[in-house]
Amino acid sequence: MKRADTGFGLIELMLALALGALLVTGATQVFLGARATYLAQYAAAAAQEDARFVLSKLAQEVRMIGMFGCLSTHSIINAPLAFQTPISWQGGAGSRSWRFISADVGLQGTRPDWTVVSDCKRHAQAYSGQPLALAPGETAFALRNVVYWFENGQLKVGPSKAVLLDNVAAFEVSFGMAGSTTGQSVQRYEEYPSNLASIRSLKIALTLRDPRARVKDQTYQLVVALRNRLG
Repeated sequence: MKRADTGFGLIELMLALALGALLVTGATQVFLGARATYLAQYAAAAAQEDARFVLSKLAQEVRMIGMFGCLSTHSIINAPLAFQTPISWQGGAGSRSWRFISADVGLQGTRPDWTVVSDCKRHAQAYSGQPLALAPGETAFALRNVVYWFENGQLKVGPSKAVLLDNVAAFEVSFGMAGSTTGQSVQRYEEYPSNLASIRSLKIALTLRDPRARVKDQTYQLVVALRNRLG
């Protein structure tokens, strides 16, 4: 009796190698796709967290713009000229600065720029920095001159231009304007308002860019109503 041939021939071996290479290539593509998806989701989540931090900080400060105490601004003795324009916006698309005067929300932990001391009845006086002592019945309102800068793809804060956030593609602020100084509803948004007394809200748009291009630019918007009339 003749023995049957055993083992693989050349054709079977080449076919097995081709199938193995095909399976490895498919598994590699699946792995690379899953990895790219994970990195894109991670980049998007990181951008969202950065935007949440910055916008929540801005919202807290914006709500306190123009809060100079419990009496009207015009009744404050020794009020600096800056109190007359508690918010301003300058520059073009690539480099802008946004300045406003806001009540200290207690996060900085440093000396305020001004302090308004008032008895909330008839008297209010502004001091540079922080007064040494308060008389009975007086309340102190700490104020800060806050400046945000957008330049060279960075969002900076303070006169020292400390970097708050990198990879910023755009940072825009527009002002919700009422039809008159006594109106309440916002009728339009302007980038450079001519009448501060008609400002009712601020719309902030922050666009972040992933430096590795793992995800497209992410834009986040926030509308914050002002608690205090400006002017």
